[in-house]
Amino acid sequence: MEVTLKKEVHDPQGSAVENSLKSLGYEAVQRVRVGKYLEVELEAPDQNEAARLVEDMSRRLLSNPVIEDYSYTLEEVRRQ
Repeated sequence: MEVTLKKEVHDPQGSAVENSLKSLGYEAVQRVRVGKYLEVELEAPDQNEAARLVEDMSRRLLSNPVIEDYSYTLEEVRRQ
């Protein structure tokens, strides 16, 4: 899962990284946005239920829907 600030929200951490990169000589850098990457393992009877759970967790805790967007992919993990 990736959580990022909405485009219209100022990203002070991204600005700090951008300025630091430029001070190190990376003048080609135009913009930096900082986000979060999360891996969540869960057990669900099917992919629809897994997606429902991830959506619910994302809205309730893993992101702030007022200022952040999120995206995710589901992967089936087979245990041996």
